[in-house]
Amino acid sequence: MASKTYRSGFAALIGRPNVGKSTLLNQLTGEKIAIVSPKPQTTRNRILGVVTRPEGQVAFIDTPGIHQAKGELNRYMVETALQAAEEVDLVLFVVEIPGGEKLEVGPGNRTILERLQKMGKPTFLVINKIDTLPKSLILPLIDMYRTEFPFAEVVPISAREGDGVDRLFQVVLQHLPEGERIFDEDMLTDQQERTLVSEYIREQVLRHCRQEIPYSTAVLVEVFDESEREPRPDAPPGPLAGLIRIAASIYVERDSQKAIIIGKQGQMLKTIGTDARKAIQRLLGAHVYLSLRVRVEPRWSERPEGLKKLGYE
Repeated sequence: MASKTYRSGFAALIGRPNVGKSTLLNQLTGEKIAIVSPKPQTTRNRILGVVTRPEGQVAFIDTPGIHQAKGELNRYMVETALQAAEEVDLVLFVVEIPGGEKLEVGPGNRTILERLQKMGKPTFLVINKIDTLPKSLILPLIDMYRTEFPFAEVVPISAREGDGVDRLFQVVLQHLPEGERIFDEDMLTDQQERTLVSEYIREQVLRHCRQEIPYSTAVLVEVFDESEREPRPDAPPGPLAGLIRIAASIYVERDSQKAIIIGKQGQMLKTIGTDARKAIQRLLGAHVYLSLRVRVEPRWSERPEGLKKLGYE
């Protein structure tokens, strides 16, 4: 009996900010490799998530939301997303339900479609958040988008609930070329632990701080000491093994922002650190000692040298 065809390739998640691309990546991989927040523009870099199954392997690339780019950081994020779309086998254009009373594509999504049209990549329309949409609106929404772009497939999903996500994987796989695995079978992401740790800390800043703070924030891990990661012989048994010592700096652009993140008597920074440490311990499977400090780097998001210093290049 002939063996099944094995397929593999790359697919990029492209779309406006806050449409659920990172939630979808986490749902596809079954692990939290991209931070999630209700605030737009949470994702700043491309994030690789690899899904390997007996029938094939798909390397999904989560990208920053494409928006009107003002400032160096925003231009960097948009360019990161568009470059990812250029390099993959397949584009997943993720949209959510339009706000307001009437269905419309909107100028932001239309601009993205114009760029995708020039690339000529096979593109899926992925309609997210169908759990919030009356079923009677799904077909009109699909028809509306099909008049704008020749999509290879249309897949409605709920990334949060997982509805339609497995079907999406299967349909993606069928559109990829035949080929061997690109990555090792046990590989999940190319993100280093230090990078994930910095993102987990930034996620708590997004979660706890007021609106204007998160967009001016970056996190740099300066110490990642694993010398005590293996448990000591006298350590009590438990789910966490050994100790990892981490020191990180939260960068902001103004002294007033620094004061907000530290909070009254240091309470805000303590809350951020406590919640980040819990998440990092689950990630690393070890006890974590986390030291945070807040530093000011004036206008870092507007200066190329500021972006480079904080890892955005």
